[in-house]
Amino acid sequence: MQKLTRAEEQMMQVLWQLDKAFLKEIMEAYPQPKPKQSTVSTVLRILEEKGFVAHHTYGKAHQYYPLVSKEAYARYYFGSFLNNYFDGSFKKLLHFFHKEGDISMQELDDLMGEDAGDR
Repeated sequence: MQKLTRAEEQMMQVLWQLDKAFLKEIMEAYPQPKPKQSTVSTVLRILEEKGFVAHHTYGKAHQYYPLVSKEAYARYYFGSFLNNYFDGSFKKLLHFFHKEGDISMQELDDLMGEDAGDR
């Protein structure tokens, strides 16, 4: 799997939300400012080449659908982020956020308590 560009990721967000859609439906669901239809078509083609999207053909119309789930991409993206910035260590990531004041010890304890309850 490879990292998506911002435009590709935005397109995937729309497809993950719709599950499957024709170009017109994608255009309607796209957030403002909406790109040109030709731009959307180009991004869809690139995503197909990268193996993220496929389509069914109905006459001249194409219905697009994601091949990669949002969860699978999030797992890849977060794993890559963790490896690139924190040597693959979740402990270093949490230490960073605690040091920056973005997460308190209470929140860390709460997370650990939730994890223990899931087992």
